[in-house]
Order: sequence, then C-alpha cells, then structure tokens
Amino acid sequence: MTSTIGSTVLGYPRIGPNRELKRALESYWASRSSEAELRAVAHQLRVDTWRTLDGAGLDSVPGNTFSFYDQVLDTAVTFGAVPPRYTELGLSPLDTYFAMARGKESVPPLEMTKWFDTNYHYLVPEIGPDTRFSLSDRTPVEQYREARELGVSTRPVVVGPLTFLLLSKPEEGAPASFHPLDKLDELLDAYAELLRELRRAGAHWVQLDEPAFAADRSPAEMEALRRAYRGLGDLDERPELLVAGYFGDLGEALEVLASSPVEALAVDLVAGRSAAETVPMLRGLRNKTVVAGVVDGRNIWRTDLDAALTTAATLLGSANEVAVSTSCSLLHVPYDVEAETGIDPQVKSWLAFADQKVGEVVTLGRALREGRGAVADELAAARDAVTDRARAERVRNHRVRARLDSLRPENARRPDYAKRREAQEKSLRLPPLPTTTIGSFPQTSDIRTTRAAFRSGKLDEATYNQRMRDEIERVIRLQERLGLDVLVHGEPERNDMVQYFSEHMEGFAATDNGWVQSYGSRCVRPPILFGDVSRPEAITVEWAKYANALTEKPVKGMLTGPVTILAWSFVRDDQPLADTAKQVALAIRDEVHDLEAAGIRVVQVDEPALRELLPLRAVYHTEYLDWAVEAFRLATSGISDSTQIHTHLCYSEFGDVIDAIVALDADVTSIEAARSRMEVLDDLNGVGFARGVGPGVYDIHSPRVPDPDEVADLVRAALRAVPAERLWVNPDCGLKTRGYEEVEAALRHMVSAAGTVRSSLR
Repeated sequence: MTSTIGSTVLGYPRIGPNRELKRALESYWASRSSEAELRAVAHQLRVDTWRTLDGAGLDSVPGNTFSFYDQVLDTAVTFGAVPPRYTELGLSPLDTYFAMARGKESVPPLEMTKWFDTNYHYLVPEIGPDTRFSLSDRTPVEQYREARELGVSTRPVVVGPLTFLLLSKPEEGAPASFHPLDKLDELLDAYAELLRELRRAGAHWVQLDEPAFAADRSPAEMEALRRAYRGLGDLDERPELLVAGYFGDLGEALEVLASSPVEALAVDLVAGRSAAETVPMLRGLRNKTVVAGVVDGRNIWRTDLDAALTTAATLLGSANEVAVSTSCSLLHVPYDVEAETGIDPQVKSWLAFADQKVGEVVTLGRALREGRGAVADELAAARDAVTDRARAERVRNHRVRARLDSLRPENARRPDYAKRREAQEKSLRLPPLPTTTIGSFPQTSDIRTTRAAFRSGKLDEATYNQRMRDEIERVIRLQERLGLDVLVHGEPERNDMVQYFSEHMEGFAATDNGWVQSYGSRCVRPPILFGDVSRPEAITVEWAKYANALTEKPVKGMLTGPVTILAWSFVRDDQPLADTAKQVALAIRDEVHDLEAAGIRVVQVDEPALRELLPLRAVYHTEYLDWAVEAFRLATSGISDSTQIHTHLCYSEFGDVIDAIVALDADVTSIEAARSRMEVLDDLNGVGFARGVGPGVYDIHSPRVPDPDEVADLVRAALRAVPAERLWVNPDCGLKTRGYEEVEAALRHMVSAAGTVRSSLR
C-alpha cells in the first residue's frame, strides 16, 4: 500500500541563513579550523533545516539535501566514481572530496559547468570503462538516521542514475565509442544496494531526481530510462520511489515513467509547457501519486494560489494521490524574505523566498484536503498581493517603452568585422598573443570593509572614493609590472557583476540577505528586477577614466551584458523576457557610448550566462537565441569601428550556442577553456569563427597556480586551432575570489608563457 506524500518541497537551501557553511568551509580550507568543527557546523545546519520544514507543517520532509560542495559530486563519491588521481593523493575522505572540487597541488579539479539552465554549478563526474561502481559512501543512510534521532522521518533525495550518467563525461583516454551510459547496469546495482539500506534504516520514500529528461533525449536514452526504473521498481526490498523531473516538462519520459513500477512522479508545472498542456498528460495515472510542482522553486514572486490550486485540483480523481510541491528544489532561492528590512514594503509584499514558499505549499496542501474555506485568509492575502503587483504604476516607465518602440534593425548592427579589425589594430597596436584578464581582481577584506562602511554611512563619500582610487592604482601598477598588454581597473567598487549594475538602474530592488549558492562556498545575491529598466546616469565611467589616465596601455571598460543581468537576477514574470532584455540592453548601450566618449578604446560586455538561459528543449532554442543575440548587439552597436568590443562566456557546453557566439559579432570573445583543455575551440572552428578569441589558459576556480610550462602548453594547443593574430591569452574568468599571492604568481606565469610562445612565432 502506497503511503501518503502530501505537501512537500523537492529540496531546500543548504548554505545557511547567514552563510554559516561558507564561513566554515573557507575557515577549514585555510587551516583555521578542524574537520570536526566543520562537521559540527554542517550537522547544525541539517538539524535546523529538518526542524524548520517539519515545524512548518510539510507532510513529507526531504533529506540528504545537504552538501559540503555539490550534490552531483556527492553522488559520484557515494557510488565510488572517484578518479585515481585523487585517491592516489592519500588524503582523508573529506579532503579527497575537496580535491575533486578544488584541485590539490599539481592535481587539477574536476571540470565544472552549469546545472541545466540555472546559475548553480556542478562538478562533472569522469567515468571510464574501468570505473567500478559500488556503494562506497553511506552518507544518505547516515543522514536519514540522523534526522530520525530528532523525530523527523525524511525522504532521502539522490540524483537519479540516468541524470548522473548523462551529466558525466568520459574519462581522458576512454575509447571514442565509450559513453558513461554504457555503465548503467553496474551503477543500478549500486543504487539498488543504497535503496535496500535506506529501507532497512526505516525510509518509506526515496526521491530520485531526473531533471535530465526535461531536455531532449534520444530513443536509446529513453530506453535506458525505461530499463532503469523497471529494474529499480522491481526490487524486492526498497522504499517507495518518487522520481522527480524539473526545470521543464518530462515529455516522452513521462509516459516511460508512468509505465514503470515506481509509486510517484513529481512534475514541474511552472517551467516548460504550460500547465494546461501538461495536466491532461497526467490524467489516468490512477496507480501513481502525482506530486504537482505548482509553486515556483526558482523565482521569488508570490504564488497566485488561486491559479495553483485550480491546477492541482484538476488532477484530483485522476491519480492515486495528488500532492503539492515546489517545481524544483528551493536551493535556487534565498531563505527568508522576512530577513529583508531594506526592500520597499510594496515590492516586499510581492515576494516569497524559501520559507514563504514552504508556507504556500502547506496552504495549498491543506486546501486540497479540506477545501478553500479552510485557508480563505491565506488565499485572500495572496490574491491581494498578486493584484497589487499587476496594478502597480511603478513597474511601468512610459519613456522606456517609447524608446523600445522606436528601435530599428540597424540600431543593432556594426560595420563589417574586417573593417573594424583594421581600425582597431591601428588604434591599439597590440603584440601577437596579447595578454589581459577578464576584469575583476581580488576583493580583499580591506576593500569589502570599505564598501560596507560606505554603505552603512560610517565612511564619507570622499574618503570612499579615494580608497577606491588607491586600489585601482595598485591594480594598474601591478599589471604594468607583470607586463600585461590590455589592463583592467580591477572593479574594487563592485560587490557583484550583476548586483552592482542593478543598484544603479531603475526597475531593480536589492536584498541584504538574499544569498543563493552558486557553487561550493561561492554565494551571490541576485537582484530583483520588478519593473521597466533604465539607467539614470553613468555607472562605471569615472572609475574607467581614472584608470585610463594612470597608464599608456589600453584599459578595458567592464560591463555586464543584458542576458547575464537577466540570468543572474530574479526577473519579472509579467512580460516576455525578450522585452525585458531589450530594456536592459538600452541601459548598457548608454554606458558603452559614454565609455567611448571618455576615451576608453576597449569595452568588455560580459555574457557568461548566454548558454545558461538556453531552453532545455531544442524547439525553443531559435526564439531564445534570436532575442539574446539582438539584445547583446543592441547594447554594443552605434560606436566607432576603432572601439574594440570584447565579451566573456562562462563554463558551459558551447556547442548548442556556437552559432549565436558568432552572431554576437564581438571583436574578441574570451571563453573558459582550461579545465576542458581547449575542447571548445573545435566547436568554434567547426562554424568558421574568424574573430579574436581568448580561451582561458588557467582555471581561477581552483587555488592551484599553474607553472609557465603548463600554461605555454595550453597556449600552443590553442594555436593549433586559432592563428596567432586572433589569439588572446587570459585566465578562465575574473579573479575576484582569489588571493593576491596566487593571482600575482599565476599572472606572472601566464605572461611568461605568452612571451615564450610569442618568441617562437618569429
């Protein structure tokens, strides 16, 4: 007999309401605290999470959602997929885990990339023909027992076997014909062992996450899904299984899973197809529990509870049970909107963070069981907030809308690249293999303290400006000493590459405590884009002018592109994203023009999130890429041919957007490529990319300092794909999160390597 799930969420934030895990991790990595102290912080965070969710009234509490770094890495360790280069280090289990995430001495970390279309990063497992899966780590069982001791019976959450293998990459040296999915049967044996141990420990339900099937999948992959869940479902000793698909509709996978022996399916009724299209596909699942994801797990707007309840209620009578949930894990939103005291009260009334979303789920679950009258006050409050937001005048700016209406196609076009390149060569006079960085330099404690003091009013503006100028001069002089060719001002005044710009634009609100995990200990505070966007005055120009006046070398103006500002913000959902992107693009365009007028000859407009927002289904790709490219070109057009436009793209699978990268029409594109050993250049060559390119030659996400020979080897590898006259030499990404000691050494080695390879060209 299937037990009840009832109201639940698919996951919960884990970094801590006050970023307790971040501080504990960084203290441990710096050898300022012990493993026991780190584990004590982790234990308390888990306890607080279980008690919060159980106390809120959820019928089913997710477990095993805590991670020291990343849930995909956790899955690799659980099932023994640890490459030998890490086990050979002879470290403790925890330090081996961190070596996989961060690297250790001469051993590089696992590759990192984006978790589907989110700004969360996961570590990419490496699987080979000789990988031997087994239940090597029993953390899911241990954490279940840990919660039971508190009186909370959790539902352990594990990345599903198909998603784990589909997100993995073949290990270096594996035969070209090998795919990690070839190891499915062996992996299923290890999953079966875990399920049996969880059942023996007392677990009634286990959640297996399969978001990979919100994307297009081949017939062979669908057959693998069928085989996997038929096998796991037929186990003679196991908990009941909830298979969760999210970040879009499951498509054909829904039918496959519906015919399997699993007891429950969680479906995302927020992303992907509209609920109206998806709900009919769920009817007739009389032998299944349907967990209806009607509360948005990725955005921060209050749920229209009337609409969500109507959607869930249409499934009643069609399934064995209808439960209510978030559309995905709440990992992607901050903890609690009540912790925000600086947001305008009206805007705040429109918001729901993780704790408020848990409350919405509980309300909807109660309404399904007891009727709308049981929660009439909660429904009325939600209705009032939704109505107030829809009617608020502050979300619309008639001047912005008139400017959009006046746009013409030529406003997003520049002259031919060959003409621009000739003008830029005469203006900049750079050597072959020019060296530069991506933009930011280390954010020291002094810089952060100065910014905080200025924000709180403890430091006057004149003193703040002088300290920022002092830091800019320090960064310029350092780059000159190191011998870099195109310099940056280091961005000491910026807290975050998106938040900084949002704070200087109309239409945004900022949080004080709205932290969200990006990877490991890295957290961001996404701004809230609630209304029409405009730029009242110049944002970066004075800082760039000051830096430019300190040196004879070119200094890049550093801006964030419109798509990335959308991707890394919580964006309004009351108009098409394309319209919002154009509004942001016009604000950035004004800044580009002002930088050029101030004498800045190189402007970098970063779009690290271009791939991130790509819809998971190919049928939607063209529409997205068309407006994303148009927004970038709108932001970077209307300037002189001699002004060089750079852009930067972050860790991603670039193949799907390679044509769009060409269409951006940037003069120079820098791409993270060190961890993947320049693989992306093959994709660029495949489409005839013929502009400047700077594939990253060292990985800034790891504290390792590569030696000059290692960097030189990567430059030579890049030269096999890109001619010297178009190749730039730069790090993978900005240097904000690193320390000056390692940054100076790494940049010195990078410049040395570029010089060595440059001399061989003569």
